[in-house]
Amino acid sequence: QEIAMGKQENWKFMHSEAKDAVWEPGLRDILSYRYLGTDVGTNGDYVAQVIKNNGKEQKDGVQGWHVHDCTFQMTYVLNGWATFEWEGEGERTLRKGDCVNQIPMIKHREIAMSSDYEVLEIVAPANFKTYAVDAPDGDDGKVKN
Repeated sequence: QEIAMGKQENWKFMHSEAKDAVWEPGLRDILSYRYLGTDVGTNGDYVAQVIKNNGKEQKDGVQGWHVHDCTFQMTYVLNGWATFEWEGEGERTLRKGDCVNQIPMIKHREIAMSSDYEVLEIVAPANFKTYAVDAPDGDDGKVKN
């Protein structure tokens, strides 16, 4: 049997060691980000990052409705929980061990998260953009309980 997938000539092997972890600011002020080197290793095709609640409590723009302009986004919860709302899917609480395949350009917002919330996120491309958007049709902007 012939292997259909070829070697990615422009990719390189990366090893991100936990002992060298650096937590940086990123898209959201209330979260800290550990970039795992996949953006460099895949020549910008993918970014993998561990994201965790950093204890800051201020509101930020991404808690409003927004979209990510990407071709792939997967989130796996390593610790804690967070409640999000997705257009057409309603509110969902993600807990440790849960995984979400978030379709490109779906409107969503974060409603709440635990102080120990931590996720692994993989997105393509690495330099994806995030845009604030209007609430989905029929949404009055109020958090539903």
